[in-house]
Amino acid sequence: MASLPERKKTSSRKRVSLKAALEEKTQELELLQRITESISANLDLGIVLKEIVALVVEKSNADACLIYLINEAKDALVLQASKIPHPKLIGQIRVELGEGITGWVAREKRPVAISENAGEDPRFKSFQHLPEDRYQAFLSVPVISKNNMIGVLNIQYKKPYYHTEDDIRLLSTIAHQVGDAISNARLYDEMKKKAMQIDTLSRLSSTITSDRYIEEILNLIVTMTASMMGTQICSIMLLDKKMGELKIVATQSLSEEYRRKANVKIGESVSGRTVQEKRPIAVLDIANDALYHFPELAKRENLVSLLSVPMMVKNRVVGVLNSYTAKKHAFSKEETDLLQVVANQAAVAIENTTLSEKSSAMEEALETRKTVERAKGILMKQGKITEEDAFRLIQRQSMNNRKTMREVADAIILTAKISRR
Repeated sequence: MASLPERKKTSSRKRVSLKAALEEKTQELELLQRITESISANLDLGIVLKEIVALVVEKSNADACLIYLINEAKDALVLQASKIPHPKLIGQIRVELGEGITGWVAREKRPVAISENAGEDPRFKSFQHLPEDRYQAFLSVPVISKNNMIGVLNIQYKKPYYHTEDDIRLLSTIAHQVGDAISNARLYDEMKKKAMQIDTLSRLSSTITSDRYIEEILNLIVTMTASMMGTQICSIMLLDKKMGELKIVATQSLSEEYRRKANVKIGESVSGRTVQEKRPIAVLDIANDALYHFPELAKRENLVSLLSVPMMVKNRVVGVLNSYTAKKHAFSKEETDLLQVVANQAAVAIENTTLSEKSSAMEEALETRKTVERAKGILMKQGKITEEDAFRLIQRQSMNNRKTMREVADAIILTAKISRR
């Protein structure tokens, strides 16, 4: 049986241990409370992710923290936030499910803790532009909301670091908590995006039915569409059936090189194929796609992904609407459908303007015919000549003086009026 002093020492150690455990739990609760307050105060996804990264780094003393989110197709993870600013990499680094440690965690929905030499793990995949890939220790946990995979939360250390069960449990708890916050932020972003889309489509409809000239209408369409889609360049190319070519007629791009881009034959390049096949075509990286004919221009103008949709009027293609992004982007079905709606509205605007021009031309032709008939009558009466001779006289005067027959006829009628005074 232990002596009284020994029992006191044991009891004292237990109290110290319990006190330390209590303090640790209190700190964890405070951290979780701060995370809750932070994410409940914001619905903007970018702000939420930045604050999550900052709080995780503060608590874990990690040298790096990265958050990957599942894409819309749910087949890959995309880097969306990090402790070290990676402005050119955010939204660009893409990890397939099962690829690398991060992809493995997403696929298996299980955490991975590596204390040292993380790069030697058989699941590891290196991204050349991420300095974090050279770090020693690695802790990765899945971010799940309502049993749905949202993303993966990683923390890394430059030097070896042993991850305790408590470390893994706490980070998993944080990941679980922020999963709902990310879902809410995404929902908020979608609501804002849809509201803007509805507003843009409404303004597009007003623009198309206005009395503006077609050139002004098309320029307004590409400007509003680029803003709505959040794209680098938006352009409209119209089809010249006689030449079998597409030509840029409107773009919000300030680049003269892009504006002067060569015409595209039907069936060639992405736009030409879009016309030929009468369907939308998306390219993830045009600079490295054999179908695209202007890879060097794409690199100079920082154009990466392209969605090209046909401008249709009653199953007839009149042109294409192109939307380019500055970063790799997999266009969703919703984005494709939305751009197709805009393209078809633009096609209707062009069709209506063409019909209006044809109507005006017919009216002009009718008025010209009436004027020429009056002039012929005057010449027949004055010169006592036949109708055929009168017509040939007007025609000859038109050719000799390089005037239209309408102008010659107007002059004959005016002269006759003056002579009668």
